[in-house]
Amino acid sequence: MSAVYFKLITVLCLSGTALSGPGSSAAVWRDFGGAVTIQCRSSETDQTSLDLRRGLNEMSVLFKDGSSDKYISGKELSGRIQLNGEFPNMDILIENLTSDDTGPYWCIYTRFDQESSSSVKVKGLGSLLLVVTDRCDPPNNHLTLVAVVICAAALMAIIIVSLIWRILKAKRPLQAKRPQRVATNDVYEEMRATLRR
Repeated sequence: MSAVYFKLITVLCLSGTALSGPGSSAAVWRDFGGAVTIQCRSSETDQTSLDLRRGLNEMSVLFKDGSSDKYISGKELSGRIQLNGEFPNMDILIENLTSDDTGPYWCIYTRFDQESSSSVKVKGLGSLLLVVTDRCDPPNNHLTLVAVVICAAALMAIIIVSLIWRILKAKRPLQAKRPQRVATNDVYEEMRATLRR
């Protein structure tokens, strides 16, 4: 349960940085097993590729070459992702969400700059912060029952020990009150001497 709170705190701390770019949108809350659509948009048409990244370290989770219909997705999204639309304006659908999918997502486009003869990366529109609420486990009544049984056994043990202690304490004074007979012949002899006189 603490891991869920840790993720929630992390996501809330990241929300300010994830949504600070152009075309930012609000945080998106989804249930475990649900789906989310990330709308990557670019105002320029000369883009060569699209890269969907996640987290502050901007880990690449999907790469789409603009000249091909094929795309490469990371193993964490394998089989759970669909692309719709025409490049460079793409709708990326992620299905069967898990709590590991929580985090900020960015669309990064690459274009070839003729002047510098190099690739230039440009942040596209459609960044979002995804929060997946994990399914709640049903309360474990078995553990509650075990705790009640242990408490009852401890209480019974305390009661039994205190009763035995009281019984033993009550027997000690009775034994102390009984006079112990000591055979003394002195008293007997003195009485005989008194009678003879």
